[in-house]
Amino acid sequence: MRKSKTLARIANNETVRMCCLGHFVPAYVKFAAHYEYDCIWLDCEHRNFTERDVQTLLVHSHLHDIDIMVRPSTREKTKLYRYLEDGAAGLMIPHVNTAEQAAALVSAVKFPPVGDRGLDGAGLDADYFVNGMDGVNEFLAEANNETFLVVQAETPESIKNIEAIAATPGLDGIFVGPGDLGLRIRQTETELTLEAAFEAVAAACKRHGIAWGTPVGTVDDLAKRQRQGAQLLARGGDFAAMKDVLQAGAESFKQTPRE
Repeated sequence: MRKSKTLARIANNETVRMCCLGHFVPAYVKFAAHYEYDCIWLDCEHRNFTERDVQTLLVHSHLHDIDIMVRPSTREKTKLYRYLEDGAAGLMIPHVNTAEQAAALVSAVKFPPVGDRGLDGAGLDADYFVNGMDGVNEFLAEANNETFLVVQAETPESIKNIEAIAATPGLDGIFVGPGDLGLRIRQTETELTLEAAFEAVAAACKRHGIAWGTPVGTVDDLAKRQRQGAQLLARGGDFAAMKDVLQAGAESFKQTPRE
């Protein structure tokens, strides 16, 4: 079974260098690996991918030895672990507000005795059964330790329950979604601030020995979250790349107009 770079860097107390992909661009996987990212966050929550699209991108991730963490549009148990069977290194589930929800997700995507994931043994993650039952037995010994589950804290309710969520057995990390969380803080009568939420997540994850992270927009923001103990840090993506390149190109045309 392929070893997760994300989990290896977490174990070594290192930053997991993440970027985001929201379109079907197989070459992006190669470029991300080339520039030494550890993990691609594949956004299926807000973007439209077919099952074949996702499978193709996951095959490319194995070819170029980079993790893909799928953010799915569903919590349906069998669909969640299908992503793992197709080769995802991990899953990031949005809008998880309670420890009960986190525990149900652990049950869905971890094999016994940790969870209740169903066994096929013939997916990409298990080398398509090429080594028969010997391969499956080896796969089962490694699967829970080489795949990861991250839940997103995106509401004031999730921050209120963050201690219990972080204590969930089998959970590997918490990812703060500042866009949704900030929106809800602004629209709710609460004394909670976004920075206070980051501090609460950082403290709870430290106490319970799991990783946490968030998107970062600047180098200063990256350094700030690292000082707080964040390891799952996402910077860069296909949207930003397209915007920056096209903006720079448009400025070039303006600076050298043809009369």
